[in-house]
Amino acid sequence: MSIHGVLGESTSYPKTYQPDTLYAIPRSMGRNEINWQQDKLAVGVDWWHAFEVSWLNNQGISQMAIARFSIPASSPNIVESKSLKLYLNSLNFTEFDNWAAVQQTIAKDLSACVGAEVGVALFELDAISSGSESDTGFLIAHPQGKCIDNALDGLAHKVSLVEHPDASLLSSTDLLSTDHEDTASGTEKLGTEKLGTEKLGTEKLGTEKLSIEKEYQLYSNLLRSNCPVTNQPDWGTLSIEISTSHAIDEAKLLSYILSFRQHNGFHEQCVEQIFADLSQRYLPSKLMVRAWYTRRGGIDINPCRVSNISLMPKPSRLVRQ
Repeated sequence: MSIHGVLGESTSYPKTYQPDTLYAIPRSMGRNEINWQQDKLAVGVDWWHAFEVSWLNNQGISQMAIARFSIPASSPNIVESKSLKLYLNSLNFTEFDNWAAVQQTIAKDLSACVGAEVGVALFELDAISSGSESDTGFLIAHPQGKCIDNALDGLAHKVSLVEHPDASLLSSTDLLSTDHEDTASGTEKLGTEKLGTEKLGTEKLGTEKLSIEKEYQLYSNLLRSNCPVTNQPDWGTLSIEISTSHAIDEAKLLSYILSFRQHNGFHEQCVEQIFADLSQRYLPSKLMVRAWYTRRGGIDINPCRVSNISLMPKPSRLVRQ
């Protein structure tokens, strides 16, 4: 078996419960490549949605549910996606006394695989489609903020294909500011940039440029990366909420997002790369980066990273999922 488990290999689907099918991949593999503060990448959650969860009741009748798995970003491992698919299929002909038993079994097995407590929720199909459980996050939502997919329109700029994400494409780190006259001599104010002029034999009379913060809510439907094993494309919608005193150029941000198109990386690693690059470039006071990846094999993956756990949004689902 390769380092990526059964992904990309020919396999047979199990017909009996097989928890040992689950295959762990260390998060450190992706985080070492990012080469940034790993503790800051460990704040957030990866939401996995499984749309083909089935098992047998005590009468041998198939039961169906949609599942959400909440894997903390602080877990030492992620689960390899194909191994999860095989594991879930191993439940198809396994009898359980009730839904709670299924939920507890999956939570136990996934938690053992990733090395941290995984939240598992099972949802009835009729309850979701009828809207009686509208707070589940499975009804079609829309990203908040401004779409930047047309930010390059009208510019004499052609986006080149690159092999790896290029953070140099992000805008310059110019400060957002408002001019402020200060007659106090020689004092620096927190959050200001001093533009001083010296007069011979006098105190320093300065013009201070007060740096201000701006909150941005931006998203793009053009996120694309490749599976590092199969090279199949993974499409997603990327959302960024950021508070920073540095100006963000939407066209350059879009160019940066497009630089992921030929990058080979798991979903979680791509989001963490973006989180690290934005953190280093814009020095934000608050930052949230999340992605909704399109479904493959009945499963979609939705990583979210935040600078503070209080910024965590609720799980949701977009139209392409």
